[in-house]
Amino acid sequence: MTKKLKSIDLFAGIGGIRLGFDEAFKEQISTVFVSEWDKFAQKTYKTNFDDSFEIAGDITKIAETDIPEFDICLAGFPCQAFSLAGKRQGFEDNYKGMTRGTLFQDVVRICEHHKPKVIFCENVKGLAIHDRGRTFEVITKAFEEIGYKVWSKILNSKDFGVPQNRERIYIVAFRKDIAPEEFCFPEGTCNSTTIADIIQEAPIPTKYYLSDVYVETLRRHKQRHKEKGNGFGYEIRELNGIAGAIVCGGMGRERNLLIDHRKHSLTPTTHIKGKVNTEDIRKMTPREWARLQGFPDSYKLELADTHLYKQFGNSVTVNVIAAIAESIKEVLENVKEL
Repeated sequence: MTKKLKSIDLFAGIGGIRLGFDEAFKEQISTVFVSEWDKFAQKTYKTNFDDSFEIAGDITKIAETDIPEFDICLAGFPCQAFSLAGKRQGFEDNYKGMTRGTLFQDVVRICEHHKPKVIFCENVKGLAIHDRGRTFEVITKAFEEIGYKVWSKILNSKDFGVPQNRERIYIVAFRKDIAPEEFCFPEGTCNSTTIADIIQEAPIPTKYYLSDVYVETLRRHKQRHKEKGNGFGYEIRELNGIAGAIVCGGMGRERNLLIDHRKHSLTPTTHIKGKVNTEDIRKMTPREWARLQGFPDSYKLELADTHLYKQFGNSVTVNVIAAIAESIKEVLENVKEL
């Protein structure tokens, strides 16, 4: 590449996609515009990226002409509309007055005007099968109609060096005049990383250990569902195993509990019912969730846990993004004029 590439980060969250591209392209990429409507995500983003510009809010209210020229569009457009865990309303999904399912159209609108070299999107696995595949077909055709050749693949984070079973769909679109004949997504590697490799150093603060009353509540809840033939309820993960997909909300934490016998205090530091459980059952910490998503320990976590769990549950696995970005970089390096 003969010049530094410029990128924009739409629906940026806490910058996971950007981190992956920065890791792959290093000094060859520069972010020139960021959009994220959630104020708490903005705070975490600002804490970790030293940008000279302000983060823009609602992308639907920003004219494409007000966005600087760019070469790569990064867009983790909202996934709740297509999630297997949600209501799966797709393009009809409405949240706080915002039609989440159609926000990808803002990606199309902006990219049709600026004609970047590459569009990169990440979303939940359910997008591929939503409405019998018609939703994904609409998205693919929209990118093709504005001049792009599109590839997509479902990849699992556990194949890319983190102990998390997380399947997501990744979309890569190259402008047709520079598009390769074929684009190969990275295959990942045989991963031997386990939860034991990412757990935080002891002692873990007492607040992460469940109360005995809460543990009993979880057990009764699971038993009720078991009697109905359902598999719902808490799950304790083996330290030599991998975590389930982390998601925002209590389910993400309760289905990724650990038994951690390392020394810790039994004196509560928060208001709890009952006592700290003596079985050493705890939830994972925000830092451990960050590690499950491939975020480096240098990434600053300054907000309350409630916000951090939501942010990492909604974020991406940096390792997977970086691997795909490397493949994109290889294609761009073979383009004569950039």
